[in-house]
Amino acid sequence: MAWQQLKININANEAEALGDLLTDLGSQAVTFVDAKDTPMYEPKPGEILLWPDTQVVGLYNADEKLISLISEVIKNFPSVNSSEIVLDQLEDKDWEREWMENFHPMKFGERLWICPSWRDVPDISAVNVMLDPGLAFGTGTHATTSLCLTWLDNTDLHDKVVVDFGCGSGILGIAALKLGAKRVIGIDIDPQALQASAENAKRNGVNDRLYLYLPHDQPKMEADIVLANILAGPLKELSDIISRYCKKNGSLLMSGILEAQSDSVMQVYEKQFSFDPIVINGEWVRLSATKNRK
Repeated sequence: MAWQQLKININANEAEALGDLLTDLGSQAVTFVDAKDTPMYEPKPGEILLWPDTQVVGLYNADEKLISLISEVIKNFPSVNSSEIVLDQLEDKDWEREWMENFHPMKFGERLWICPSWRDVPDISAVNVMLDPGLAFGTGTHATTSLCLTWLDNTDLHDKVVVDFGCGSGILGIAALKLGAKRVIGIDIDPQALQASAENAKRNGVNDRLYLYLPHDQPKMEADIVLANILAGPLKELSDIISRYCKKNGSLLMSGILEAQSDSVMQVYEKQFSFDPIVINGEWVRLSATKNRK
Protein backbone atom coordinates (compact mmCIF):
# COMPACT_ATOMS: atom_id res chain seq x y z
CA MET A 1 0.00 0.00 0.00
CA ALA A 2 1.22 3.53 -0.82
CA TRP A 3 1.27 6.18 1.88
CA GLN A 4 1.70 9.89 2.39
CA GLN A 5 2.92 11.65 5.49
CA LEU A 6 2.00 15.09 6.76
CA LYS A 7 4.79 16.90 8.64
CA ILE A 8 3.93 19.85 10.87
CA ASN A 9 6.38 21.84 13.02
CA ILE A 10 5.01 23.09 16.32
CA ASN A 11 6.22 24.00 19.80
CA ALA A 12 6.38 21.18 22.34
CA ASN A 13 3.51 22.29 24.56
CA GLU A 14 1.06 21.95 21.67
CA ALA A 15 2.55 18.84 20.03
CA GLU A 16 0.49 16.22 21.85
CA ALA A 17 -2.76 18.08 21.21
CA LEU A 18 -1.88 18.29 17.52
CA GLY A 19 -1.10 14.58 17.49
CA ASP A 20 -4.50 13.86 19.02
CA LEU A 21 -6.17 15.98 16.35
CA LEU A 22 -4.38 14.15 13.53
CA THR A 23 -5.49 10.84 15.04
CA ASP A 24 -9.07 12.07 15.24
CA LEU A 25 -8.81 13.11 11.58
CA GLY A 26 -7.87 9.62 10.44
CA SER A 27 -4.09 9.34 10.75
CA GLN A 28 -2.95 5.70 10.72
CA ALA A 29 0.01 6.59 12.93
CA VAL A 30 1.40 9.71 14.63
CA THR A 31 5.04 10.20 15.55
CA PHE A 32 7.01 13.02 17.16
CA VAL A 33 10.49 13.90 15.92
CA ASP A 34 13.00 16.65 16.61
CA ALA A 35 12.52 19.58 14.24
CA LYS A 36 15.92 21.15 14.93
CA ASP A 37 18.40 18.40 15.96
CA THR A 38 18.22 19.10 19.70
CA PRO A 39 19.75 16.51 22.11
CA MET A 40 17.22 14.79 24.40
CA TYR A 41 17.89 12.24 27.13
CA GLU A 42 15.39 9.61 28.25
CA PRO A 43 12.53 10.84 30.47
CA LYS A 44 11.88 9.93 34.05
CA PRO A 45 9.27 7.18 34.62
CA GLY A 46 5.82 8.46 33.67
CA GLU A 47 7.24 11.61 32.08
CA ILE A 48 6.85 12.52 28.40
CA LEU A 49 9.53 14.79 26.98
CA LEU A 50 9.31 16.51 23.60
CA TRP A 51 11.79 18.74 21.85
CA PRO A 52 11.26 22.53 22.13
CA ASP A 53 10.70 22.50 18.36
CA THR A 54 8.81 19.32 17.56
CA GLN A 55 7.72 17.91 14.22
CA VAL A 56 4.46 15.97 14.36
CA VAL A 57 4.14 13.42 11.56
CA GLY A 58 0.81 11.88 10.55
CA LEU A 59 0.59 8.89 8.20
CA TYR A 60 -2.29 8.67 5.70
CA ASN A 61 -3.32 6.55 2.73
CA ALA A 62 -1.87 7.92 -0.50
CA ASP A 63 -5.27 8.50 -2.11
CA GLU A 64 -6.67 10.51 0.80
CA LYS A 65 -7.26 14.23 0.13
CA LEU A 66 -5.75 16.27 2.98
CA ILE A 67 -6.62 19.87 2.03
CA SER A 68 -9.56 20.08 4.44
CA LEU A 69 -7.51 18.36 7.12
CA ILE A 70 -4.70 20.92 6.80
CA SER A 71 -7.27 23.70 7.04
CA GLU A 72 -8.58 22.14 10.24
CA VAL A 73 -5.05 22.05 11.68
CA ILE A 74 -4.44 25.72 10.87
CA LYS A 75 -7.80 26.70 12.37
CA ASN A 76 -7.11 24.87 15.65
CA PHE A 77 -3.41 25.78 15.91
CA PRO A 78 -2.81 29.43 14.89
CA SER A 79 0.87 29.09 15.85
CA VAL A 80 1.46 26.67 12.95
CA ASN A 81 3.13 28.31 9.97
CA SER A 82 1.23 26.99 6.95
CA SER A 83 4.23 27.54 4.69
CA GLU A 84 6.21 24.97 6.73
CA ILE A 85 3.63 22.19 6.47
CA VAL A 86 5.11 19.44 4.30
CA LEU A 87 3.28 16.61 2.54
CA ASP A 88 5.50 13.76 1.36
CA GLN A 89 4.54 10.81 -0.81
CA LEU A 90 6.10 7.57 0.39
CA GLU A 91 7.27 4.99 -2.09
CA ASP A 92 4.99 1.98 -2.35
CA LYS A 93 7.12 -0.93 -1.18
CA ASP A 94 7.18 -3.86 1.21
CA TRP A 95 8.84 -2.11 4.16
CA GLU A 96 9.38 -5.34 6.09
CA ARG A 97 11.18 -6.89 3.14
CA GLU A 98 13.13 -3.66 2.63
CA TRP A 99 14.39 -3.90 6.21
CA MET A 100 15.22 -7.58 5.79
CA GLU A 101 17.24 -6.86 2.65
CA ASN A 102 19.35 -4.31 4.55
CA PHE A 103 20.03 -6.46 7.62
CA HIS A 104 23.35 -8.20 6.87
CA PRO A 105 25.61 -10.53 8.90
CA MET A 106 27.86 -8.56 11.27
CA LYS A 107 31.09 -9.58 13.02
CA PHE A 108 31.94 -8.62 16.60
CA GLY A 109 35.40 -9.23 17.97
CA GLU A 110 37.34 -12.23 16.67
CA ARG A 111 34.81 -15.07 16.76
CA LEU A 112 31.25 -13.82 16.92
CA TRP A 113 28.86 -13.21 14.02
CA ILE A 114 25.24 -12.06 14.26
CA CYS A 115 23.42 -13.37 11.19
CA PRO A 116 19.85 -12.70 10.06
CA SER A 117 18.00 -16.00 10.15
CA TRP A 118 17.06 -15.65 6.46
CA ARG A 119 20.68 -15.28 5.22
CA ASP A 120 23.58 -17.72 4.81
CA VAL A 121 26.38 -17.48 7.37
CA PRO A 122 29.62 -16.04 5.99
CA ASP A 123 31.91 -18.25 8.13
CA ILE A 124 30.62 -21.66 9.20
CA SER A 125 33.61 -22.13 11.55
CA ALA A 126 32.76 -18.96 13.54
CA VAL A 127 30.38 -18.57 16.47
CA ASN A 128 27.19 -17.72 14.59
CA VAL A 129 24.05 -16.39 16.24
CA MET A 130 21.06 -16.69 13.92
CA LEU A 131 18.71 -13.84 14.76
CA ASP A 132 15.18 -12.72 13.94
CA PRO A 133 14.43 -9.88 16.38
CA GLY A 134 10.69 -9.75 15.68
CA LEU A 135 9.21 -6.87 17.70
CA ALA A 136 12.01 -6.86 20.29
CA PHE A 137 15.06 -4.61 20.61
CA GLY A 138 18.46 -6.00 19.66
CA THR A 139 20.00 -6.76 16.27
CA GLY A 140 23.59 -5.65 16.82
CA THR A 141 23.22 -2.61 14.60
CA HIS A 142 22.88 -0.21 17.55
CA ALA A 143 26.11 0.97 19.17
CA THR A 144 25.06 -0.19 22.64
CA THR A 145 24.41 -3.77 21.51
CA SER A 146 27.62 -3.76 19.49
CA LEU A 147 29.61 -2.67 22.55
CA CYS A 148 28.16 -5.52 24.60
CA LEU A 149 28.70 -8.17 21.91
CA THR A 150 32.34 -7.18 21.51
CA TRP A 151 32.84 -7.48 25.28
CA LEU A 152 31.25 -10.93 25.29
CA ASP A 153 33.51 -12.08 22.47
CA ASN A 154 36.58 -10.99 24.44
CA THR A 155 35.47 -12.58 27.74
CA ASP A 156 35.95 -16.13 29.03
CA LEU A 157 32.37 -17.34 29.41
CA HIS A 158 33.10 -21.03 29.84
CA ASP A 159 30.77 -22.60 32.40
CA LYS A 160 29.52 -19.15 33.53
CA VAL A 161 25.99 -18.35 34.71
CA VAL A 162 24.72 -15.12 33.13
CA VAL A 163 21.78 -12.81 33.81
CA ASP A 164 20.57 -10.81 30.79
CA PHE A 165 18.54 -8.01 32.38
CA GLY A 166 16.31 -6.50 29.69
CA CYS A 167 16.94 -9.32 27.25
CA GLY A 168 14.94 -7.95 24.28
CA SER A 169 15.49 -10.22 21.28
CA GLY A 170 17.78 -12.44 23.37
CA ILE A 171 20.81 -11.44 21.33
CA LEU A 172 23.22 -10.98 24.26
CA GLY A 173 22.14 -14.02 26.23
CA ILE A 174 22.18 -16.30 23.19
CA ALA A 175 25.59 -14.98 22.16
CA ALA A 176 26.84 -15.73 25.69
CA LEU A 177 25.53 -19.30 25.48
CA LYS A 178 27.13 -19.91 22.09
CA LEU A 179 30.39 -18.48 23.43
CA GLY A 180 30.45 -21.04 26.24
CA ALA A 181 28.16 -19.85 29.05
CA LYS A 182 26.54 -22.63 31.10
CA ARG A 183 23.16 -21.01 31.63
CA VAL A 184 21.45 -17.66 30.95
CA ILE A 185 18.51 -16.12 32.80
CA GLY A 186 16.74 -13.57 30.59
CA ILE A 187 14.45 -10.95 32.16
CA ASP A 188 12.25 -8.41 30.36
CA ILE A 189 9.12 -6.38 31.06
CA ASP A 190 7.75 -7.08 27.56
CA PRO A 191 6.16 -10.50 26.91
CA GLN A 192 6.88 -10.04 23.18
CA ALA A 193 10.58 -9.77 24.02
CA LEU A 194 10.44 -13.04 25.93
CA GLN A 195 8.68 -14.66 22.97
CA ALA A 196 11.34 -13.35 20.56
CA SER A 197 14.11 -14.54 22.89
CA ALA A 198 12.57 -18.01 23.15
CA GLU A 199 12.20 -18.33 19.37
CA ASN A 200 15.75 -17.13 18.74
CA ALA A 201 17.11 -19.51 21.39
CA LYS A 202 15.34 -22.42 19.70
CA ARG A 203 16.66 -21.26 16.34
CA ASN A 204 20.20 -21.44 17.76
CA GLY A 205 19.78 -24.73 19.60
CA VAL A 206 20.30 -23.23 23.08
CA ASN A 207 16.70 -23.09 24.33
CA ASP A 208 17.44 -25.75 26.96
CA ARG A 209 19.89 -23.35 28.65
CA LEU A 210 17.95 -20.08 28.39
CA TYR A 211 15.39 -19.40 31.14
CA LEU A 212 13.05 -16.44 30.62
CA TYR A 213 11.08 -14.41 33.17
CA LEU A 214 8.93 -11.33 33.55
CA PRO A 215 10.17 -9.07 36.39
CA HIS A 216 7.58 -10.23 38.95
CA ASP A 217 8.59 -13.85 38.28
CA GLN A 218 12.35 -13.30 38.32
CA PRO A 219 14.26 -15.77 40.52
CA LYS A 220 16.50 -14.96 43.48
CA MET A 221 20.00 -15.96 42.47
CA GLU A 222 23.56 -14.81 41.94
CA ALA A 223 25.32 -14.96 38.58
CA ASP A 224 28.92 -14.82 37.42
CA ILE A 225 28.03 -12.13 34.86
CA VAL A 226 25.17 -9.63 34.73
CA LEU A 227 24.34 -7.91 31.43
CA ALA A 228 22.11 -4.84 31.43
CA ASN A 229 21.78 -3.05 28.10
CA ILE A 230 18.85 -0.80 28.91
CA LEU A 231 18.95 2.97 29.68
CA ALA A 232 20.69 5.16 32.25
CA GLY A 233 17.50 5.97 34.17
CA PRO A 234 16.43 2.34 34.78
CA LEU A 235 20.03 1.34 35.48
CA LYS A 236 20.09 3.81 38.35
CA GLU A 237 16.57 3.18 39.62
CA LEU A 238 16.97 -0.62 39.53
CA SER A 239 20.56 -0.66 40.81
CA ASP A 240 19.72 -2.67 43.95
CA ILE A 241 18.04 -5.43 41.93
CA ILE A 242 20.76 -5.50 39.27
CA SER A 243 23.55 -5.50 41.86
CA ARG A 244 22.03 -8.38 43.84
CA TYR A 245 22.19 -10.61 40.78
CA CYS A 246 25.97 -10.26 40.60
CA LYS A 247 28.03 -12.51 42.90
CA LYS A 248 31.13 -11.20 44.65
CA ASN A 249 34.02 -10.94 42.20
CA GLY A 250 31.45 -11.31 39.40
CA SER A 251 31.25 -9.05 36.34
CA LEU A 252 28.69 -6.36 35.57
CA LEU A 253 28.26 -5.05 32.03
CA MET A 254 26.03 -2.02 31.37
CA SER A 255 25.20 -0.05 28.25
CA GLY A 256 22.37 2.04 26.84
CA ILE A 257 24.20 4.97 28.44
CA LEU A 258 25.13 8.25 26.80
CA GLU A 259 28.66 9.48 27.49
CA ALA A 260 27.27 12.45 29.44
CA GLN A 261 25.37 10.05 31.72
CA SER A 262 28.22 7.66 32.53
CA ASP A 263 29.46 9.42 35.68
CA SER A 264 26.00 9.50 37.27
CA VAL A 265 25.51 5.77 36.59
CA MET A 266 28.92 4.82 38.01
CA GLN A 267 28.27 6.87 41.15
CA VAL A 268 25.24 4.68 41.93
CA TYR A 269 27.27 1.46 41.66
CA GLU A 270 30.76 2.52 42.81
CA LYS A 271 30.32 1.44 46.46
CA GLN A 272 29.92 -2.18 45.39
CA PHE A 273 31.84 -2.31 42.10
CA SER A 274 35.28 -1.44 40.73
CA PHE A 275 35.01 -0.06 37.21
CA ASP A 276 37.18 -0.68 34.16
CA PRO A 277 38.00 2.21 31.79
CA ILE A 278 34.95 3.44 29.87
CA VAL A 279 34.62 2.27 26.25
CA ILE A 280 32.94 4.72 23.85
CA ASN A 281 31.20 4.17 20.53
CA GLY A 282 29.92 7.44 19.10
CA GLU A 283 27.83 9.06 21.84
CA TRP A 284 27.23 5.77 23.68
CA VAL A 285 29.38 4.08 26.33
CA ARG A 286 29.94 0.65 27.82
CA LEU A 287 30.60 0.29 31.52
CA SER A 288 32.15 -2.90 32.84
CA ALA A 289 32.94 -3.55 36.47
CA THR A 290 33.84 -6.23 39.04
CA LYS A 291 31.85 -6.64 42.23
CA ASN A 292 33.97 -6.08 45.31
CA ARG A 293 34.61 -9.06 47.61
CA LYS A 294 33.70 -7.06 50.73
